[in-house]
Amino acid sequence: MIQSSSPDAPIESADLGEIDLTDADILEAMREIPGYLDITTMDFRAVYHLAHRHALDRLFSGITAGRLMRGQVSPLTPETPLAEAIPSFVRQGLKSLPVVDAQRRVLGILTETDVLRALGAETFLALLARVIADAKCIKSEQHHRPVGELMSAPAVCVPLDAGPRDLIAAFASHPGRAMPVLAADGRLAGLLQRKVFLSAYRPNRRP
Repeated sequence: MIQSSSPDAPIESADLGEIDLTDADILEAMREIPGYLDITTMDFRAVYHLAHRHALDRLFSGITAGRLMRGQVSPLTPETPLAEAIPSFVRQGLKSLPVVDAQRRVLGILTETDVLRALGAETFLALLARVIADAKCIKSEQHHRPVGELMSAPAVCVPLDAGPRDLIAAFASHPGRAMPVLAADGRLAGLLQRKVFLSAYRPNRRP
């Protein structure tokens, strides 16, 4: 189950490693097999697709959002001022933080991009250049804007038991670096970083 937020390269279904076979590829392979094969190129392609899918399910059966997520995450609330949210990013070494209500239900997610946008910059270097040129370029009223006004919402979330296919689909649906992981009761359980998932998911991995 994927709930509908928001820079790393997007993850596409092609990252599963399956190669698009042409009829010429299949016919050449069949010629190398001794004897007569009563199978069409369409049948061959279907067998290849299913075998590839089953192999992936076997190789990556242990990958779930719950196993890969970072559980110790201090989320933000909609009322948290930007001046408090930014140090929270730094303390936790994250570039995305969930925004939750009093029951730890995810309302959205605040990303580095959201923060830069609030400060009138496209990138960190652009912001740094402005600050170097004019240390007073960031107005004090921007520091007090609540996170609820700046966050990306709704956030794309995944359940604890989400597997590789669900995670790939979820990450492909938004450009963010991380997404909240939800417990069975719908409350925040942790945060799954894109780089952690990519590190765990390697098509050349051996069982």
